[in-house]
Amino acid sequence: MGSHQDDKKKTKDEPASPDRRRFDLSDPKLPDWVKDAAFSSGGYPHAKPLDEHEFEETLTRLQIELVKLQTWAIATGLRLVIVFEGRDAAGKGSVIGALRQYMSPRRTRVVALPKPSEVELGQWYFQRYVQHLPTCGEVVVFDRSWYNRSGVERVMGFCSVEESERFLKETPHFEDLLIAENIHLVKFWLEVGREMELSRFHDRRHNPLKVWKISDVDVAAIDKYDEYTRARDRMLETTHTDRAPWTIALGNDKRRLKLNVIRHILRLFDYPDKDRKAIGEIDEKVLGQGPGFVAG
Repeated sequence: MGSHQDDKKKTKDEPASPDRRRFDLSDPKLPDWVKDAAFSSGGYPHAKPLDEHEFEETLTRLQIELVKLQTWAIATGLRLVIVFEGRDAAGKGSVIGALRQYMSPRRTRVVALPKPSEVELGQWYFQRYVQHLPTCGEVVVFDRSWYNRSGVERVMGFCSVEESERFLKETPHFEDLLIAENIHLVKFWLEVGREMELSRFHDRRHNPLKVWKISDVDVAAIDKYDEYTRARDRMLETTHTDRAPWTIALGNDKRRLKLNVIRHILRLFDYPDKDRKAIGEIDEKVLGQGPGFVAG
């Protein structure tokens, strides 16, 4: 269904092997070169996943703080938008699940829009997202957002380069309007190494409980990792602003990813009975700010 051919970096001592770096998504056996490199791919700074017991204990403490945050948000009428963007299989769904697990479903909405309808294609690009913005006391989480235009639409040819560039020029103004309306906007880009992305694609393709997660667009993206890197860099360069900064989180270890994303959100607000010790410190190797944090 999909294949990935590496750059053929070979030494004199390495025998020629045309299949050594080939990735076939339909093959139920994950290649050793993917399996062996997955966790450390993309220069991930930790050698192994966070201990499960430590993760569960810490996550519970953070989720208690999220409940406090939401209680305060409802009482004060806070409007909060959290945007999750990132590479395919970077962990957006996992983070969102942990974030909203104990939050009120009446006051927390996840927006994951399908491809636009014919009517929406004829509208102002931002229009279909505006209707999902929060009312007072509400948290809205975008599982992918208006930034589709600078990512999948640009790379896969669903819009022109000119349309994507116009979007990038307009987006800071659009986000300034949201902020001027006292909507708190938090933007995350989740990054994952190439081999880890392939490993997760493979798991989705061959796990009957996850197969719904992989689409034709995902399969087509397997050979477009570098194109997505260039689109990511262009997006971060033009839409990381003082008022609406991008927070970058490395997602090879989903446990560390979840904890540090939630920590970042909690540290942004001064709500009653905030337990700073329970929140803890950000792992600055895993989460940082702006284009300079993630390698090109």
